[in-house]
Amino acid sequence: MPQKSAMSGPNRPITRLIAFTAPLLSMASCLIAQQPPSPEGPAGQSYVGRFVLYTGFLYLDSPSISLSEPGIHIQAGMRWSRHISVGFDYSRGTGATTIGLNHATPAIQNQFGPILAELIAANILPANYVAALPLSSVTQTFTMGPEFPYRRFKRFTPYIRPSCGIINEVATARPADHVTQILVSQVAASGKEEEWTAFYGFGGGVAFNVTKHFSLIVQADLVHDHLFPDLLKNGRNTIRFSIGPGFQFGNNVRKKWGIPGHWE
Repeated sequence: MPQKSAMSGPNRPITRLIAFTAPLLSMASCLIAQQPPSPEGPAGQSYVGRFVLYTGFLYLDSPSISLSEPGIHIQAGMRWSRHISVGFDYSRGTGATTIGLNHATPAIQNQFGPILAELIAANILPANYVAALPLSSVTQTFTMGPEFPYRRFKRFTPYIRPSCGIINEVATARPADHVTQILVSQVAASGKEEEWTAFYGFGGGVAFNVTKHFSLIVQADLVHDHLFPDLLKNGRNTIRFSIGPGFQFGNNVRKKWGIPGHWE
């Protein structure tokens, strides 16, 4: 029988993520409205802490293979100036999906496609049989680089950043029948594959400034990578969304040039 993706249907985690995010944003809006303006530093400068920490709920979505991976996102950074930060970014998500033979490299399709066709012709497999492999996945990302906030507003701070780093994924096969068990034994005898590769893209977000040291951060990145190139024919785009609390502390990062509204 044809097998559907494990992540298809109306109950995908994205719907639960929206339900989780909406109340947090509403709560942040109420808290911001009740807070007095942020304390001003020397020469009327609002407080911008030298160091920043963030941890939040993560949602990784790779639509081309129907892979959704909720998890955790952690960031730590130092502000070189009021408009340039540098830091480290780590995320980890887990999920499951089903990969069809059509996702495999041409070499694998040419190797196993004719065999499956012969088994179907001999009535050993049903005529509508589709080779599909359920698998579980653990994905980690590691990034270092800059972030560029725009500090025109007191209540919220938007920012942009490049998203370039290294991604690690461990995929574990969960064969559902003897045929897929045989296929897996031919391409990955252990039933598990691990890959490290580079990814690139762009991202950004908004920090809703609740208090001097605390904010609610909503951010997203769109990145591209090609994991398991010996098994999968195409690379994939992945959307990373996260939401959680951010904390800034340390001495106030002062303006260097004294020109309001300009990058310093």
